[in-house]
Amino acid sequence: MSDTISLRRPQNVARPARPSAISNALVFGWRAVLKFKHVPEQLFDLVMTPIMFTLLFTFVFGGALAGSPGEYLQFFLPGILVQTVVFNSVYSGMGLSTDLGKGLFDRFRSLPIWSLSPFAGLMVGDVLRHLIAGSIILGIGLILGYRPQEGILGVIAAFALLIAIGFGVGWIFIVLGLLIRTPMTVMTIGFTFIFPLVFASNIMVDPGTMPGWLRAFVDVNPVSSMTTALRGLMDGGATFGQVAMALIAPVVLTAILAPTTVWLYLRR
Repeated sequence: MSDTISLRRPQNVARPARPSAISNALVFGWRAVLKFKHVPEQLFDLVMTPIMFTLLFTFVFGGALAGSPGEYLQFFLPGILVQTVVFNSVYSGMGLSTDLGKGLFDRFRSLPIWSLSPFAGLMVGDVLRHLIAGSIILGIGLILGYRPQEGILGVIAAFALLIAIGFGVGWIFIVLGLLIRTPMTVMTIGFTFIFPLVFASNIMVDPGTMPGWLRAFVDVNPVSSMTTALRGLMDGGATFGQVAMALIAPVVLTAILAPTTVWLYLRR
């Protein structure tokens, strides 16, 4: 008795639809979320640095600069939010440099995905860092007596501006991450670049007390424009022009550095 073997003609199966750019970005965004889960020590710098800055400057310098820590906190807290977002943007470049060193981005580049999706994931991680750090600072400020005059709507508008600022500034450090081989060097160069911008601004003191030559720099410093707009959104009195001035630098940085990032990435 012979066995019979039935042969079926292979059926034509439609090729799966190519994932959209948004789908690609969400996948890499989820990867950024998982990093917080599996490497929780990354949250230490994120949490401790803004706490120390807020407490030290409020209680050590507040009385000398504004008469009392409470008065100084009303002036200082919106500025420390801007400072924290700018500082946290450095971690994008460090994370990118680490992934490049491990060869992960070589694998990503071989996949049929939107070329910017790995960087979109880094930006999602940035947004999470900004929201976490900003919420911690605001929470501490409320405990210490800070009161945003515009209430919850002003806080929401301020945080939206913070995310836009972080998104634009983050491209600087992504480009550095593509150009520099080691994460520590990215951090060193990054902080060397942003320290003068942050401290030579109106974040901590009124520029009216500064020498004329320094005040001239502070007045055109984009970090000062961001801080002025954030103070206005949280405490009242923000104008359309102030918000527009705060958004100029993030928009210009995104328009120039996002295409530069893709070019450098594909060129490696």
